[in-house]
Amino acid sequence: MSQPSPSSRLEVQDLTRAFGARQVLRGISFEVAAGQVSCLLGPSGCGKTTALRIIAGVDAADAGVIRVDGTPIAGPGLQLPPERRGVGLMFQDFALFPHLTVAQNVAFGLHGARPDQARRVAELLERVHMQHHAQSYPHALSGGEQQRVALARALAPRPRILLMDEPFSGLDERLRDAIRDETLALLKEEGAAVLLVTHEPHEAMRMADQILLMRAGQIVQRGAPYNIYNAPADREAAAFFSDLNILSGRVQGALIDTAFGAFLAPGHGDGTKVEIAIRPQHLKLDFDRAGRGPAPTAAEGTAARGQVLRARFLGRESLVEFGMDFDGSVLMASVPGVFLPAPGTPMWLMIRRDRCFVFASR
Repeated sequence: MSQPSPSSRLEVQDLTRAFGARQVLRGISFEVAAGQVSCLLGPSGCGKTTALRIIAGVDAADAGVIRVDGTPIAGPGLQLPPERRGVGLMFQDFALFPHLTVAQNVAFGLHGARPDQARRVAELLERVHMQHHAQSYPHALSGGEQQRVALARALAPRPRILLMDEPFSGLDERLRDAIRDETLALLKEEGAAVLLVTHEPHEAMRMADQILLMRAGQIVQRGAPYNIYNAPADREAAAFFSDLNILSGRVQGALIDTAFGAFLAPGHGDGTKVEIAIRPQHLKLDFDRAGRGPAPTAAEGTAARGQVLRARFLGRESLVEFGMDFDGSVLMASVPGVFLPAPGTPMWLMIRRDRCFVFASR
């Protein structure tokens, strides 16, 4: 059995959990360092919340070991109760006590002398900009204010590890980014190891130092947000972060021949059926000029002609759908700002070769 890294605050090793015949966790392992925000990211039902509940101690694994600062807190013959784990919890519904004031909610899990408790409560309320609501009750607060109180309460006992289960899902969309940023700044100041569960890629990209991408009870890829986004493990991982255009082909002579020219297929043998995945923002557009496409370049290859099917303005960008002349397939391109060509407009499309992913066909 491997030993945890000296810098790891939380280590999860070979965690397995089944409910009847349904295998929910399939031997997942990961580490979270002090001061690091790690994110369990994946679709609903992939096992994220089950992992969180097991780490918190409100559920037990069928197999596996959990360590905090190198000391086992759960494993074969060992199951420390939640209150002895040094773990804080923050739920998506905030779970504030309605009969307690804001200050009393934050102080709920504190021990020690009352003056010390009062100082910690005052410090945290100021840091979450809720000092003027100390004597208010939860029902009098907005969703964003309740979220700030819940965060202060979770951090009040100075937990070594903070577990956050979809903590922003109940907020109005316009508030989420600002409150995420405030929360991230406070978490970094406190220095706890943070494990955040979410199904939203944007949230994981915005907050996490490390993303643990889950699917069907397993971690299929882990790494920094930049690396996960730009080097996805498979087509499903790429598609989780954005829409994809797919070109299909077969490898011949280490190349895939397409209407956009030949693509390299490293790691795929001749005869292999493959899919080339391209994100909409990596298509380059050019208006048709007398039926002649732009001259090919090494980076973009050959242009292919298509007709605009529809164009929609989405706020920061426009999404344009094309019916392609070469096979009738539909490709999507996103363009910054307002770009709304009329349906039927002929255009040439080119592909950023360095932004394409080649995967074996499923």
